[in-house]
Amino acid sequence: MTAATTTNRDADTAAVRRAISSTPRPPRPGRLSNAVAFGWRGMLKVKHVPEQLLDVTVTPVMFVLMFTYLFGGAIAGSTSAYLDYILPGILVMSVLFTTVYSGVALNTDLTKGVVDRFRSLPVWRPAPLLGALLGDSVRYVIGGTVIIVLGLVLGYRPDGGAAGTVGALALVVVFSFGLSWVFSVLGLLLRSPNAVMNAGFMGIFPFTFLSNVFVDPTTLPGPLEEFVDVNPVSTLATASRSLMGGDPDVSAIVVSLVTAAVLAAVFLPLTTHLYRNR
Repeated sequence: MTAATTTNRDADTAAVRRAISSTPRPPRPGRLSNAVAFGWRGMLKVKHVPEQLLDVTVTPVMFVLMFTYLFGGAIAGSTSAYLDYILPGILVMSVLFTTVYSGVALNTDLTKGVVDRFRSLPVWRPAPLLGALLGDSVRYVIGGTVIIVLGLVLGYRPDGGAAGTVGALALVVVFSFGLSWVFSVLGLLLRSPNAVMNAGFMGIFPFTFLSNVFVDPTTLPGPLEEFVDVNPVSTLATASRSLMGGDPDVSAIVVSLVTAAVLAAVFLPLTTHLYRNR
């Protein structure tokens, strides 16, 4: 290496140092920025692996078509009448099913060592958790929108109009955000993604099928009707039907929001504690 080359390299290094020292340090990103960045990470995963959206697109369509045209005539006398009843319920059920994958995704990151990399970053500690669930909320909106659009194609006409329909979707997404913290805890406690998925669906299936999603509770046996009446999923389905039907049930809406807040208040700190100590 010649003396001229060494001199040029030293000059370049000195120029870079002067530029760095004269430039103000960029502001440290806030907590919201951290969470949004990790939420965007979830969206990028969908961009590169679009098959992840099958559970919020194809599966809800299958539920609507099968239940409406297989059981509509037997339960409500006609498919159109049953569609008016079942569509808000399927909206609730399909989005709630999607919350299980919040725990699966978290457990996948944990078992693959991604969480350890996040811990080494100078970011707000809960940001990866909150950001992941914010990204999942986009999936909830997509799944709910697919259900609503399909219902409109099949002839469903909500008396509540666009405002009631959007309100029902927003309520379901808020409730699902609170519920997803429950499955995040499972994702941190169990040892494999398959275990999280199996345990999650074992827990959510009874609550969704033993509800008023598919049939009027008054047609059920006494003890089962009592359980359905106090089931939070039934309350959420009732609130969604009332909003889409143009006659909001204020008590059901308030109970659903309070339930979502309680779930988040209990399981969010627990998830954060497990995340820090896992």
